[in-house]
Amino acid sequence: MKNFGIIGVAGYIAPRHLKAIKDTGNRLVVALDKSDSVGIMDSYFPQCSFYTEYERFDRFVEKIKHTEDRLDYVSVCTPNYLHDSHIRFGLRAGADVICEKPLVLNPWNIDALKKMEEETGKTVYNILQLRLHPAIIQWKEMVDQGPKDKIYDVDLTYITSRGLWYYTSWKGDVTKSGGVATNIGVHFYDMLSWIFGKVKENIVHIYEHDRAAGLLVFEKARVRYFLSINADTLPKEAIAAGKRTFRKMEMDGKEIEFSDGFTELHTESYKNIFDGKGFGLDDARQCISIVHDIRNSKPIGLQGDYHPLAALPLDKHPFFK
Repeated sequence: MKNFGIIGVAGYIAPRHLKAIKDTGNRLVVALDKSDSVGIMDSYFPQCSFYTEYERFDRFVEKIKHTEDRLDYVSVCTPNYLHDSHIRFGLRAGADVICEKPLVLNPWNIDALKKMEEETGKTVYNILQLRLHPAIIQWKEMVDQGPKDKIYDVDLTYITSRGLWYYTSWKGDVTKSGGVATNIGVHFYDMLSWIFGKVKENIVHIYEHDRAAGLLVFEKARVRYFLSINADTLPKEAIAAGKRTFRKMEMDGKEIEFSDGFTELHTESYKNIFDGKGFGLDDARQCISIVHDIRNSKPIGLQGDYHPLAALPLDKHPFFK
């Protein structure tokens, strides 16, 4: 049985980590969050120590360092811009670290974390769960077994509607979240990298507060993507069905279906880590570079080969109309 700590236990994604820790037969010793809305812990680890102040959490972790309660792992479920700092805390505490997406906001953060891994002898793992999805694994196998010189044409559409709360939260601050491509796209960019290889070209057509569209040229594919948090960009069929989320992937005109099968992927990710097959810093490097470059590129507009939804009318920022 391994001892865990969680930073960011009140967050949206934390319950999946709580479940993964319990389902793999491990123990949560201590948790931290500035919010005390953490009643969900009663369903998993009611005896877990909990702190809302970093200083008291830090003191507790230090006190148990040489006891049977010392932490083996720290799970990081905090806002994107805090991941780097909280990963460092876990490493300094003598624990391996399991971090949510995106691992960090900038590629050079990965270089610094690699040095800390060397100094501490501990390892950083990233949750890249789409690599464990059965349909995605099958898709990769199909590409790997296909013609070596074939370049696939792929269209990725992902729309997940967000309300006004999004812009008040840290997610609406590009300096904290990395923007829409980082927030909702990084897993897809990792998946595409895993399947199609290295990025050769990264063209951004549209990059706004609520959407991103562009063309990624990989070794084995040309991928047109459209990502959005704006409900007005939903296709008519999604609206008619009362859905606020729309996900579609097409390769050479054929749809790749992977809508289901997400619920247990965090648990599978934890199992992989314990089996020595977790995804580390180098695995996350390309998707972090992709979102960094998208965020810092100058969009070229509707030129060249762009995703059809990139032509939708733009909306002003809701707070600056």
